[in-house]
Amino acid sequence: MSVETQGVPGRIDSFPTAELAGFGVRAGHPMPFGATLVPGGVNFSVYSSGASAVSLVLFRRGEREPFAELPFPGEYRIGGVWAMTVFGLDHEGVEYGYRVAGPETPGPGDRFDPGRILADPYARVMSGRDVWGADVDWDDPYPYRSVLVSDDFDWEEDRPLRVAPEDLVVYELHVRGFTADPSSGVSAPGTYAGLIEKIPYLKALGVNCVELMPVFEFDEFDMSRVNPVTGERLYNYWGYSTLGFFAPKAGYAATGRYGMQSDEFKNLVKELHRAGIAVVLDVVFNHTAEGNENGPTIHFRGLDNGTYYMLTPEGYYYNFSGTGNTFNCNHPVVRDYVLDCLRYWAGEYHIDGFRFDLAAILDRGQDGAPLANPPLIETLAHDPLLRDCLLIAEAWDAGGLYQVGSFPGYQRWSEWNGRYRDALRRFLKADPGSAGELATRLVGSPDLYASRGTLASVNFVTCHDGFTLADLFAYNGKHNEANGEDNRDGSDDNQSWNCGAEGPTRDAEVLALRGRQARNAMLLLLLSQGIPMILAGDEVGRTQQGNNNAYCHDGPLSWFDWGLTERNGGLLRFVRECVAFRAAHPMVRDRRHPCGDEGAGLPRVSWHGERAGEPDWSPDSTLVAMLRSGPAAGGGEEHLYLAANTHWQARELELPALPDGAVWHLFADTAAAAPGDVHSPGQEPPLADQRRIVVGPRAAVALVGRAHP
Repeated sequence: MSVETQGVPGRIDSFPTAELAGFGVRAGHPMPFGATLVPGGVNFSVYSSGASAVSLVLFRRGEREPFAELPFPGEYRIGGVWAMTVFGLDHEGVEYGYRVAGPETPGPGDRFDPGRILADPYARVMSGRDVWGADVDWDDPYPYRSVLVSDDFDWEEDRPLRVAPEDLVVYELHVRGFTADPSSGVSAPGTYAGLIEKIPYLKALGVNCVELMPVFEFDEFDMSRVNPVTGERLYNYWGYSTLGFFAPKAGYAATGRYGMQSDEFKNLVKELHRAGIAVVLDVVFNHTAEGNENGPTIHFRGLDNGTYYMLTPEGYYYNFSGTGNTFNCNHPVVRDYVLDCLRYWAGEYHIDGFRFDLAAILDRGQDGAPLANPPLIETLAHDPLLRDCLLIAEAWDAGGLYQVGSFPGYQRWSEWNGRYRDALRRFLKADPGSAGELATRLVGSPDLYASRGTLASVNFVTCHDGFTLADLFAYNGKHNEANGEDNRDGSDDNQSWNCGAEGPTRDAEVLALRGRQARNAMLLLLLSQGIPMILAGDEVGRTQQGNNNAYCHDGPLSWFDWGLTERNGGLLRFVRECVAFRAAHPMVRDRRHPCGDEGAGLPRVSWHGERAGEPDWSPDSTLVAMLRSGPAAGGGEEHLYLAANTHWQARELELPALPDGAVWHLFADTAAAAPGDVHSPGQEPPLADQRRIVVGPRAAVALVGRAHP
């Protein structure tokens, strides 16, 4: 049925059937949730299973008080969904929220409060923190406004890249911290636009995937305070406290003050894709910014507290996240919410993958107990729209559930391999019993992922949470005094070693050892099977002065110092060549664990020691030497030899014999002075002595065996 308008058939649902607060309205479409532009108006749909009344509250952009409030007529509710279409709204100048009343006799978990105006959990844009760190009105009772948005961005035929997981080299970075330092030289420091200007650097480094720390809307003033010692303002810098799960962080946009953060972030994704760089988002579905019973009411709590959060029978919050509340991920409604959110980012923002913070919480049921078959994890693994997205689990939580190697992967999920990190750190400081475990980690951790393949393992030495690579070899203990918590925060289990001096030093021998250790770590990481991840700045020796929990620092302590690209140019060159070497050698990127496979006369992997074929797996071993053999990129067979010596004395190693015509060439020797410490792939010089090689004290070498012209 249609209505004729100037000779053109119109939709009957394009016309109001009633009037509220001066606006034409009609019963809305229950799906999709959120605010959606429709012909002539905006469709508002919000879920609350226990609400007795809901009102739509409208603000003019930037004004503190609302200009209209429209109660949803009772007949506009279907089930637990309240839906209404409002006509004649200036969608570009309107902000909105909801007022929700609950039953006269609330249950133990109900926290309805009609005195509050709630944000829309499905809001595509949120205002209130439009410019990073700008002064805010602390007395504003409604600081976070939901904003209407038009999806009219020109993607210019862009699509998610679908980079094969085995080819990925992931680079974890903080959007603001990457370019906020004046040394970055970008036109809009600390923004999505600023990051675009650094794409040539990423391209030259060779990484093909950025893992962005949280970019969903959060409040940098959440739990902010002043350091009592220095007077420095401390922020929620990392952003692991989400306000708007569908909204990009406005404070990271140069255009955030104009409400254009969505387009600016989409442009960043488009430009990264144009450079062949995939985008993975670090997402936080284990908790929200509402905290425990003493926290603010922003949206979920006032809409349906018992649905969205894990609650005790008395109505208090389970705290498996360590932040006050735990998102009730396996409740059917919440499960759909998470799925809607990820589908939105994959579909509307062309995101290539997601890393799930404290993902073990996704494995917990509504009472907090781990589930045998967690429905959310399974649903994400098999969702049609997310089929090509990389799914990465941080397979532990603050409640003690540690699932590295046992996270329910459904042949789809990868994991941050915390056991890889620990094994490599322990070996590099020559801990007893570390050699055997390192060998297992180098070939993709078959003890953990035998049925899932090497790509289940995301290998890393450092990440945002903990020491940087430079600090890993400069500090025996954490130095978090600048956090204002008397050095009580942050992990005490760092597996670090200061190489003979705590912190900054002018001792040339100590500095040389630290440089070797950084190169050892990068060489082993990038020649391990699995998906490697590099922390931004590690390739140039960025330091946090021993702070292993810099979550609250928006300043030079956390920012990328671009002067390091010159001051530590030798390390940068070493990492670039290691990334290029990985790309040139498919056997390093093999999806399969090499155990037991035979190559052309040589096994896919074999282990060695000071004598070829005689590895040392004793508890006191400080040597791991590995030979890989397999198909070369251009056809035929190739051979890679990797040896790492963590003894304080040099070791002379007998080299395994190669098939006729093959010659050992030196790719990297971390004990050698630059530029002899590394060579460009394909230009490695042949060894003068083909029978043995000397591996320096606390050093590593990598050789490639191929025919020599």
